[in-house]
Amino acid sequence: MKTIYPGHRYPAQIISHAVYLYHRFTLSLRDIEEILAYRGINVTYETISHWCLKFGNKFSHNIRTKRGLFNSSWYLDEVFIKINGRLHYLWREVDSNGDEIDILVQKRNAKRAVIGFFRKLLKGQHCIPGLIVTDKLPSYRAAKRVVMTSVGYTVKLYN
Repeated sequence: MKTIYPGHRYPAQIISHAVYLYHRFTLSLRDIEEILAYRGINVTYETISHWCLKFGNKFSHNIRTKRGLFNSSWYLDEVFIKINGRLHYLWREVDSNGDEIDILVQKRNAKRAVIGFFRKLLKGQHCIPGLIVTDKLPSYRAAKRVVMTSVGYTVKLYN
């Protein structure tokens, strides 16, 4: 039987699924190791890392082309959540159709946190939005001036 991953002891479906999880979702290698272990597949995060390095470019390209492009208007909002009794910020980015672009949980709510989120968004999407819509949090405007200088910006209070 011919395999698409010759020389690897795991079946092609497991390798493909692990690499897919890494490139499609914002999961760490240890998260993927845990997901696979929950399904009875014992593979280390180091092995998953090797798979992602070896086969990742092809997978990420296929995922981006299948997923399509998001609309040019992105809506950014933060929500306060408690995790283990501590306050965290859940950053959420959606396009004008309501399709979720990305989320991120952080302990801080400063300009530096928003800059990191913007950079993560741009790195993951490989495109720049035409317009960013946010609420009145001052960190958004300051971070936009640093990371996305050519992008339009407007403030809108959500209902």
